[in-house]
Amino acid sequence: MLHYAVVFFVIAVIAAVLGFGGLAGAAVGIAKILFFVFLILFVLSLIFGRRKV
Repeated sequence: MLHYAVVFFVIAVIAAVLGFGGLAGAAVGIAKILFFVFLILFVLSLIFGRRKV
C-alpha cells in the first residue's frame, strides 16, 4: 500500500511539472489517503500483531 502512495505521489509531481493542476491535485489526494491508511494499518499491526500464546 505504501508503494501505491509513492506511485501516486510521483504521478502528482510529474503532472504538476507538466502543468496538469487538476490531475496533480487528485493524485496528491489519493497519495495522502493511501499513506494514512497504510500508517493506521501499520500501527494496528504493531499493537495487535504480536500475541504470545
